[in-house]
Amino acid sequence: MTYETLDWAFEDGVVEITMNRPDNANALNARMADELFDVACRCEAEGARAVIVTGAGKMFNGGGDLAEFEAAANKSDHVTRMATILHAALARLTHLDAPVITAVNGSAGGGGFSIAISGDIVLASDRAKFVSAYTASGLTPDGSSTYYIAKHVGLLRAKELVLTNRVLSADEACEWGLVTRVVAAEDLMTEARKLATRFAKGPTKAYGGAKRLLETAFSESFEAQLDKETRSIAAMMRTHDGPHGIAAFLAKQKPEFKGE
Repeated sequence: MTYETLDWAFEDGVVEITMNRPDNANALNARMADELFDVACRCEAEGARAVIVTGAGKMFNGGGDLAEFEAAANKSDHVTRMATILHAALARLTHLDAPVITAVNGSAGGGGFSIAISGDIVLASDRAKFVSAYTASGLTPDGSSTYYIAKHVGLLRAKELVLTNRVLSADEACEWGLVTRVVAAEDLMTEARKLATRFAKGPTKAYGGAKRLLETAFSESFEAQLDKETRSIAAMMRTHDGPHGIAAFLAKQKPEFKGE
């Protein structure tokens, strides 16, 4: 696929995905949903070991392209298709073994807010702002935010964000638990790339296993979660990196993980 709304770069195990519609607040349209799905598939197929998602220009992503929604002959069908493809893209990114870093360079609203908080690590520029925004346009959330918000901030705060469209600064979002860390705007991509490089040299299968275990932390019973932990750590012993990491530790050497 030739990308019209995204930039894609892949080097030394690190993928950078840049939403690139700066003249339109990097708004999500049908083409961007298709392209996000394509790049998510490429991340998996081409063996990404870390992924960065960010936005071009001053905004991370302002949400859905409401002008495109309004122009659609059948608005419900248009949104159904677009949301389905966007959700498939986000599911593929979420289920990657590779850690996904969202580098929130500016305002994140609506679907952009959803994408921002879906990262395994959420780095925010000190200029970033976060707002759910959906109900302001008479809509309900999509893009996975209803899965993540309450888990991150608790149910009452989640309702406040969604029902009142309260805008959070980067520091407030970090205090509430929506953001991992706030960094100076000029340092955002440097910090994101530094962390991605570290992940790309790490035990990718172990990262994926840990992510899958944490995904069910709120849904499994205690005994079921323990069983999953047993199965996961045993599976790591069938990888290259698990036994290698143990041997390197015992030999007091730095491990050289292959992500296998």
